[in-house]
Amino acid sequence: MAQPNPNEVRDESGHLIRELHGVTLAQILEYLVAHYGWPGLDERIKVNCFAVNPSVKSSLTFLRRTPWARTKVEDLYVRARTAEILGRQLP
Repeated sequence: MAQPNPNEVRDESGHLIRELHGVTLAQILEYLVAHYGWPGLDERIKVNCFAVNPSVKSSLTFLRRTPWARTKVEDLYVRARTAEILGRQLP
């Protein structure tokens, strides 16, 4: 049986994960914090807002003003959700 294409993985509503349909940045960040914790996020994406007194509010402020960091967070979310749906472990 062929492996599903990770770019075509859909969420429970049938939307492509990679399109982030209806998912806010706050929801993405909350999912990642629940999934990895602040130390795990800091390991994967080196930004001070994840390492020094991390909070959702301060991280959202930084991510909204810093496109390259927001892109990294969104990419990690897509990879984590895709792995979750496919039943794989993401490092």
